Amino acid sequence: QVQFVESGGGLVQPGGSLRLSCTAPRNIFKGRTVAWYLQAPGKQRELVARITLDSRTNYVDSVKGRFTISRSDVKNTAYLQMDSLKPDDTAVYYCNQWPAPPAAFWGQGTQVTVSS
Repeated sequence: QVQFVESGGGLVQPGGSLRLSCTAPRNIFKGRTVAWYLQAPGKQRELVARITLDSRTNYVDSVKGRFTISRSDVKNTAYLQMDSLKPDDTAVYYCNQWPAPPAAFWGQGTQVTVSS
């Protein structure tokens, strides 16, 4: 049963920016640490960044200084601002709670392609 719905992906040139968004029902979003994950072709899904209820953030080293995670509990929405994008950032990006839920609780994600 999918709870989070992602949007905002697309094709961007190296060095460009994208802003991803995800929404979930209020009873799901509120009260949970929310995270962004990515899955590159042929690889396992991995954590990119997470944000707690009181907006404490954590990032993997590869995106520190380039990506910014945020949330609006009023809008039940989480965001991932991605700047200085690199070809290695190409992946399907997912939003979900953290820790990650079972496989049945994942949506389609949003494709991000960084290419010239």
